[in-house]
Amino acid sequence: MAGKGSQALSLKIIAECSTTKARVCKMHLPHAVVDTPVFMPVGTQGTLKGLVPEQLRDLDCKIILGNTYHLGHRPGPELLSKAGGLHKFMNWDRALLTDSGGFQMVSLLKLAEITEEGVKFQSPHDGSEMFMTPEHSIHIQNSLGADIIMQLDDVVSSTTTGPRVEEAMYRTIRWLDRCLKAHQRPHDQVIFPIVQGGLDPELCKKCVLELTKRDVLGFAIGGLSGGEEKSEFWKMVTLSTDHLPKGKPRYLMGVGFAVDLVVCVALGCDMFDCVFPTRTARFGSALTPTGALNLKSGQFAKDFKPIDESCSCSTCKHYTRAYLHTIVTVEPVACHLVTIHNIAYQLNLMKQVQESIIDDRFPKFIKNFFSALFPKGDYPEWALDALASVNVHIREQRTDVLNG
Repeated sequence: MAGKGSQALSLKIIAECSTTKARVCKMHLPHAVVDTPVFMPVGTQGTLKGLVPEQLRDLDCKIILGNTYHLGHRPGPELLSKAGGLHKFMNWDRALLTDSGGFQMVSLLKLAEITEEGVKFQSPHDGSEMFMTPEHSIHIQNSLGADIIMQLDDVVSSTTTGPRVEEAMYRTIRWLDRCLKAHQRPHDQVIFPIVQGGLDPELCKKCVLELTKRDVLGFAIGGLSGGEEKSEFWKMVTLSTDHLPKGKPRYLMGVGFAVDLVVCVALGCDMFDCVFPTRTARFGSALTPTGALNLKSGQFAKDFKPIDESCSCSTCKHYTRAYLHTIVTVEPVACHLVTIHNIAYQLNLMKQVQESIIDDRFPKFIKNFFSALFPKGDYPEWALDALASVNVHIREQRTDVLNG
């Protein structure tokens, strides 16, 4: 654990891409040294659906997420304090990040009432009420004991427009100050403020400039990945990374599709999280470098290859597509097996990204990644525009390859 007088987080930049804004860092936290760019699996209730901590350690996962709203409701901060915090409660000895409960303002909007004081939730589980203030969010997260904790922010849907967006942005700044004042464990837990401002560039820039005035060790980019057009999404990401300090980690919240990860690394983001790899596994969808495989499809009934021949996870070592086809969405163990693979895919993708940045061949990696995923050249236009903004021109590179 971090000692008294020390900081709960330090960041060392190991390598920077000479073309894009991508970089590789070592992020030192009380429970782990995390190499970035990093994908963080989401364990909402203190567990990843289908996996136990030992399996995450086998996959060399260094950091996972927990959900403050759900854990604060059940089992609650008192029990978690008695258990010695979330690490001991769930038998996880590596890094943890907990969100603030703010996202539930959107996901449970019909059950929430938002005021300057805080947000009142009605539990979707039993109908009971919880009043989440910035102070209460930090109290719960101090009890959980995660290495990185998030400020309570006023979250609005990314498709919201008008004065509500500006209101939420300024309230987020005010709530940050209340969170910092309430924080009881600054030597072994670090608070990340969250950039808000919706899709309004001026509001986003104002928010970044205000947040960077505070004495904090890292930043999150919030309010995105909520259904907005990708052409707007990437512009807000790169605007944020342009103005956030270079020497501190940048966490892009709620992003987990492979294309989004690669593009947003190029735009300067270091940390990502999403339920996508675990959720899609429950529906029998396996992630591969050439796209997702719907293992329910009859084409896999007699296919005795692993999900991905280049993958070394235990599922790919021991089980075939034919076997998984037989049991997906029918037997609980199928969710377990496909989840192992999907998490391995996400973690390995980030390791490959790190290696390519260290070797200063990240633009070439991007080209090969897109060629494998889109063999017909039908690249998403938003991704092409985003990458062109950091000097990577996929179509030109593909033409060069095809012309030999």
